[in-house]
Amino acid sequence: MSDVLLRAEKIGKVFGGLKALHDVSLTIPRNCIYGLIGPNGAGKTTLFNVITGLYKADGGTLELNGKSLIGCKPHTIVRCGVARTFQNIRLFGHMTAQENVMVARHTHLKAGVFGAIFRPPAVRREEAACRAEALRLLQYVGIGSQANRVARELSYGDQRRLEIARALATEPQLLALDEPAAGMNPTERETLKNLLLQIRNDGTTLLLIEHDVKLVLGICDQLSVLNFGQCIAQGTPEQVRRDPAVISAYLGSSAA
Repeated sequence: MSDVLLRAEKIGKVFGGLKALHDVSLTIPRNCIYGLIGPNGAGKTTLFNVITGLYKADGGTLELNGKSLIGCKPHTIVRCGVARTFQNIRLFGHMTAQENVMVARHTHLKAGVFGAIFRPPAVRREEAACRAEALRLLQYVGIGSQANRVARELSYGDQRRLEIARALATEPQLLALDEPAAGMNPTERETLKNLLLQIRNDGTTLLLIEHDVKLVLGICDQLSVLNFGQCIAQGTPEQVRRDPAVISAYLGSSAA
């Protein structure tokens, strides 16, 4: 199997007369944390939306494990092995934390309409296994004790971790996180940092959009920097941190 998990080449996306992405290319190796940084409006979330099927690219190629994702619907891309979270928390607020995670397991369940109505033993066993896996994932992200609490009653940091647990429930090869540390206090950020490193160490590749420069430089193995829809730098955190174009467009002289 190739060491490359996801490859994007010359991705373009236009909204009206605005080029949100212009010939953006990146290669994400397996078992790494890959950071995507840049100023507001640089095109980071647009690229996320292309990778996860919410937007269709207007040009270029996008492959996961050598298989094209161009034109695939979001649910198909999830089945291929890509899961994501969003900038704004999108949980089912009236459902418990455990139920939120169970919802994401539907891609791995076999019961159909007949099974849901008549609930034969096989369906009940599958549901029990789903419930157990949801609890395991909540414990994995550190909120197992909150399993039976309604999602909207959780703290902000716990809701962020619940989103990650729900995304992990799809068993992704690539987990795309859109500003997971946004709004967190320093203690929550440190907990998140340790969780992301653990996810990477356990074999899941991460693609990370994040404005917390200290967090990004501290955990990412490789980075791409976008500005005005174009990639202006790629490399290790140390290489990117010292790139004059990145300092000018995003980091500022204090980061050099």
